[in-house]
Amino acid sequence: MATSTPAARTDGQPPPPPDGSAGKGAGRDGAAGQSRRNILHRLDVRAVPYAFIAPFFVIFGAFGLYPLIYTFWISLHRVELSTMDMMEWRGLANFTELIDDDRFWNALTNTFTIGVISTVPQLLMALGLAHLLNYRLRGSTFFRVAVLTPYATSIAAAALVFTMLFERDFGMINWGLSFFGIDNVDWENQKWPAQFAISAIVIWRWTGYNALLYLAAMQAVPRDLYEAAAIDGASRWQQFRQVTIPGISATIVFTIVLSTIGATQLFGEPLIFGQGPNGISGGADNQYQTLGLLLYEEGWKNYQMGRAATIAWAMFLILVLVFVLQRVVNGIRTRRAAGAPKGPQKKAKSTPSATS
Repeated sequence: MATSTPAARTDGQPPPPPDGSAGKGAGRDGAAGQSRRNILHRLDVRAVPYAFIAPFFVIFGAFGLYPLIYTFWISLHRVELSTMDMMEWRGLANFTELIDDDRFWNALTNTFTIGVISTVPQLLMALGLAHLLNYRLRGSTFFRVAVLTPYATSIAAAALVFTMLFERDFGMINWGLSFFGIDNVDWENQKWPAQFAISAIVIWRWTGYNALLYLAAMQAVPRDLYEAAAIDGASRWQQFRQVTIPGISATIVFTIVLSTIGATQLFGEPLIFGQGPNGISGGADNQYQTLGLLLYEEGWKNYQMGRAATIAWAMFLILVLVFVLQRVVNGIRTRRAAGAPKGPQKKAKSTPSATS
């Protein structure tokens, strides 16, 4: 029986085996290479984005999450600043004692009142300034830089200047009030004058910053809306209420939350305003002691780091509560807006159809 033999190759290489094993090997190698490429592609698509954002989570974990957890751990112990390595377990006793501490409630009340006195005028003034800067003015760049200058000023410098302005015997504020027959006000040693003076520092420093945030949001509002409102006969004030405010509502909410966080953490202004030991205690009678000052007093004056950590966590929980309330209010407003009945619609008059 005759059998066929593979023809000799002219390039000097041995002919392939007749059973086709070489083709099968090449197929397996190709499939393995394709599988590796598929795995690398899946890793590239799914894993690389996590690698890009990993530095943020590493930094947040090291400088944000770990200090937060460690502060809570300290709050469960009695710890002194001089012996941080010696901890006495107390559980939630620090929190229960804090609730029964009158100084905590006094500091919380002062924080709230100073926050309201400083935040409400600050945001209203910022809104007005942004509305003015939104118009085409000569030297608008100069005015925008000028309103931001207080924010760039050091807290210490600003507080020292305002301390001299509110000085009882030789301050310029009392000098100006004397023209209206008002006797010298003891701004530091009286509760409400001290809180108004500290609020003035906060207002002066943060109004320009919030004004630029509002200005950036106003410039993103489409001009077509203003033109349509003007055609409908809306005045400048009506355009501001009906077009500008709804257009920047998200930014307004953001500045309210930001100001709330800043008010809760208020520290530098009242500390320097006290001019010495009274700054830490918020005055001789704690009349303007904030939560930040109480935390500092417990940790670095009384050396009770466990109580200081407890106050820090109380501040954190207060901010979480404010955030939750804000989300709930926004949810209620959204549901009401979605369920609000729309204006009465006119029914189309039915006309008899033509019949042939």
